[in-house]
Amino acid sequence: MKKRKRILRGLTGVLYPRRCPLCGEILSRKEKLVCEPCAPLVRLIDEPFCMKCGKPLANPRQEYCRDCGKNGRYFDRGRAAFPYTGKIKKSILNMKLHNKRRNADFFSAAMTAVLKEELEHWEIDVIVPIPLHPKKRRCRGFNQAELLAVPLGEALKIPVIPDLLKKKEETSEQKELDRKSRQKNLKKAFKIGPYDVKLSRVLLVDDIFTTGSTVDAAAAVLKEAGAEAVFFLTACIGTEREDRTELVTGERHGKRKPDPDYDRHSGI
Repeated sequence: MKKRKRILRGLTGVLYPRRCPLCGEILSRKEKLVCEPCAPLVRLIDEPFCMKCGKPLANPRQEYCRDCGKNGRYFDRGRAAFPYTGKIKKSILNMKLHNKRRNADFFSAAMTAVLKEELEHWEIDVIVPIPLHPKKRRCRGFNQAELLAVPLGEALKIPVIPDLLKKKEETSEQKELDRKSRQKNLKKAFKIGPYDVKLSRVLLVDDIFTTGSTVDAAAAVLKEAGAEAVFFLTACIGTEREDRTELVTGERHGKRKPDPDYDRHSGI
């Protein structure tokens, strides 16, 4: 039996070799998650970052990003592994949109390292992936947030409940909307499914955090159901510079729609 398993593993390695999630090159035996040329690109977000959502900050004297400084949040705190830029951005999108599920191994390992820094303070009881609407999940074949949450829970011995939250309405693509439209789009989008655990301190897991509308809507539902505290962890998070460009010009999605709430003189 053991010999058969070794043979099967060998065949799998030949037919489906491990590839670097950042460039797609085949990994050697000594290369674990990324290839040597891409290794310098793997830099977890470090201080200074927003004390609420974990978004990287340019000013070390700044405590909060523009979004968190201006808007109330339902979640208590959050972190992310990487800035949503460059090859990291391409890799997470390949996982999500082009069925590169193996990339989840790389991202979940990075997220585990980040969460270890916060475990003592957050005291997480349960991990909940942000759900997809059933129709979208059937179309995609998987929920990218669940791909990240399950190995995270296994590594840290924290239970994962994939169906605790349910997406009850099929919302528009968030990436095509501005901040206010995202909030409206997600209003009443989530509901609590059947559960038999105490909702005390919950960790939400998702792939990308931009304005935080998705996480915040999910956190609101969990707190209404009795959760004491709701934290989040994502693979990637937007940056202050990227957010400002989107607010002023709308260039991220090819739109030129200024945000009336943007203060050009705020310095943030």
